[in-house]
Amino acid sequence: MDIDPHLLRAFVAVSETGGFTRAARRLNLTQPAVSHQIRRLEELVGRPLIRRTTRSLTLTGDGEDFLYHARQILTGLEALTQRFRPPEVTGVVRFGTPEAFMGERLPALLCRFSRAFPAVRLDVHVSTYLDLSTMIAAEELDLAVVLSTAGGENGGITLRRADFVWVAADGFVLPAGASLPLAFHPPNCFNRLVGVSALETAALNWHIAFTSPSEQGLRMAVRSGLAVAVLTRSDVEPGMRILDGHYGLPGLPGADFMLIRSRGAASPAARALGEMITESESPMASGEIAV
Repeated sequence: MDIDPHLLRAFVAVSETGGFTRAARRLNLTQPAVSHQIRRLEELVGRPLIRRTTRSLTLTGDGEDFLYHARQILTGLEALTQRFRPPEVTGVVRFGTPEAFMGERLPALLCRFSRAFPAVRLDVHVSTYLDLSTMIAAEELDLAVVLSTAGGENGGITLRRADFVWVAADGFVLPAGASLPLAFHPPNCFNRLVGVSALETAALNWHIAFTSPSEQGLRMAVRSGLAVAVLTRSDVEPGMRILDGHYGLPGLPGADFMLIRSRGAASPAARALGEMITESESPMASGEIAV
């Protein structure tokens, strides 16, 4: 029986945290990905290891024995890794990200990077996609996450797909003949360019009712019923509804989150961060695991 160490780490994390959601946060994975790993592990072992109820999670007798051996194996692997670890990576990595990409996973990933490479100083810059692209071109950043509708940018690596949608509050109603109120970021924002470009092709009366550089500001404007905004489908929250096709709103294009690098971003530290971000956005990390 050949067991992937990732499955052992997931099992130990679930056992120590007492839940799949907390284990997912520790491992910087999604909860479905952790659940899948535990199911896969139990299939390989051929026995149930975790007893689940609606209110609690406990280990079976086999699970207790398995936990002991799993910890021993992971401790041995860590010792082996430390013994043959490459020379310490040092330096500074200047990383740019838009607020919309931060979510819950990226801060945990950056924390994990700092623990793995304690001699590297992270300099994180949160800004708009277009500003980040400009900073990469000027070599003011080493790495940045941007949005691109062209299927690639500056030889960047595609991380995941982003579908843009028109979003309003659940109870939003536009009176007949009224101008549609919109909430946008300032003019240098990708979402605003996508929305305004689409509106230029539509026979629709609209105006900008709310402007904010913050994602939370736009969400507040939407949830309050003040305005309609352009968000990615993954950013739609409870209390919001997608308006595509309503009020004559035009369709919006999709885009890709891309990891791009400056020409001079060749340091081991920059490469290590880029690899960690890319791996975190892989199908396995997002829960789309092929068995």
